[in-house]
Amino acid sequence: MGVFFVIVIGFILFVLLISIRQVNQYERGLKFQLGKYKRTVEPGWRLIFPIFQSMTKVDIRVKAVDVPDQDAITKDNVSVNVNAVLYYKVVSVDRAILEVEHFYYAVSQLAQTTMRDVVGEVDLDELLTKRDQISQRIQTIVDVATDPWGIKVVSVDLKHIELPKDMQRTIAKQAEAEREKRAVIIKAQGEVMAAENMAKAAKTLAGSRGALHLRTLQSVNDLSSDQSNTVIFALPLEILRAFEGMGKNKE
Repeated sequence: MGVFFVIVIGFILFVLLISIRQVNQYERGLKFQLGKYKRTVEPGWRLIFPIFQSMTKVDIRVKAVDVPDQDAITKDNVSVNVNAVLYYKVVSVDRAILEVEHFYYAVSQLAQTTMRDVVGEVDLDELLTKRDQISQRIQTIVDVATDPWGIKVVSVDLKHIELPKDMQRTIAKQAEAEREKRAVIIKAQGEVMAAENMAKAAKTLAGSRGALHLRTLQSVNDLSSDQSNTVIFALPLEILRAFEGMGKNKE
């Protein structure tokens, strides 16, 4: 009787040990009984009796899906190769398991097809200059499509856009021409500003008696600092007229 009791106790302990399932904090469990979904299990130790019950654990942390390189054609018929990274998380564990098979693979495939479709709807210039808007559009489309699966798309980022070699050379020439155009415009603006300042200075000198003489003397003083210079000094007409006026006064 004692041996039988020990065997029964040992069997019960063995069943309990193999029935314990641990659900981590970042997981949720789906409990099935006789093949039917029963309830969602929270983190902790849970009893799952073999044969009659089973449990599927789902990671609810944010996951990154590396969307592989996709060949696409833009709206203006330019072949490009693009890739992206998509971040999503499971918000409804039961739907992620019951509504779709292998939701990770399904999200990846959906992201690939959506990225090709969106790239085909925009021009090359828009694809290169409006990455954030295009990424947002991809995120919105994928998020709406995965909502019945209990999945929330957090963000989508276009990582790389590869262009054909001839198109890269064309864009480089265009960028160089744009830089040259800006340089010419800046130089012209500088010349205009310099001319305006010179005109203002000339107007100021012309409006002040003796200012031109002082400016001439200052220029002569600056030239005299270097003995190797040969200076030909021309007297302004104002000085000659002053001497002429003095001669007439003496007469």
